[in-house]
Amino acid sequence: MTTDPSPPGRDRRDLVRFYLLDHRTPLGKTIDITLLALNLVFVAVFVAETYPLPAGLQGVLWRLEVGIAAVFLVEYVLRLYGARDRLEEVYNPYAVVDLLAILPTLLVVVLPGVAVVANIGFLRSVRVVRVLRFYRFTQDAEFFFGTISDDALRALKLLLTVLVLLFVSAGLFYSVEHVVNPDVGTFGDAFYYVVVALSTVGFGDIVPVTTAGRWVTVASILAGIIVIPWQASKIVREWTYREKVDVTCPNCGLSHHDPDASHCKACGHVIYQEHDSRS
Repeated sequence: MTTDPSPPGRDRRDLVRFYLLDHRTPLGKTIDITLLALNLVFVAVFVAETYPLPAGLQGVLWRLEVGIAAVFLVEYVLRLYGARDRLEEVYNPYAVVDLLAILPTLLVVVLPGVAVVANIGFLRSVRVVRVLRFYRFTQDAEFFFGTISDDALRALKLLLTVLVLLFVSAGLFYSVEHVVNPDVGTFGDAFYYVVVALSTVGFGDIVPVTTAGRWVTVASILAGIIVIPWQASKIVREWTYREKVDVTCPNCGLSHHDPDASHCKACGHVIYQEHDSRS
């Protein structure tokens, strides 16, 4: 991301690209905070819509969802407009998630006939990916609220990975089960089941009754086994090498030695490091 606190030029595309990436100027911070807040509301609306609500409140939530989706559509178009390589931006994973997150809502608005499908079919499942938009705010340690340490960023990504895995799994499980499974009436029921399943507790009070529900459960457990340790290993690896000194052995090329090492532990070649004996 950019570290330049001022716009790079007067070209309109440059300005658009700058302020969508910037985290230091007041306008850049405002854009970040607004998008993050709207994303939180967008996810909350998805969860609220799974509960029985008065018709009037459902209408308010739907209008709110459409309005936020329109803002995200404008953001998506602006990112394409300001990108140096627009084709590359289209295939950017963050851009793909952005589009998938708003596509179901936009299709219901443009093609009202698919509204039923959006509630019970494929589009309902797709809508849960909107939570993946939060990863856009963790691309590096530069945020609208300042700079955080790399360790804190890794911990944040691990926490976000766990929450995203639980949320997406619960959303998919709810989508395929709530119509036929009396025990899955709301998103909260699905979230409870996923937490119990992924933690291998398995109380058995909620069980999948559809083939799709079973496959969602299997995929969620496999994803938890693979993704969470992978993210956690990054933190452990950084902690392990935190006390190492970045010195490379001129003989075998091994880097990152102990602070008081005088010889390479791989080949025994003499390496030079400054070391204070008082420490």
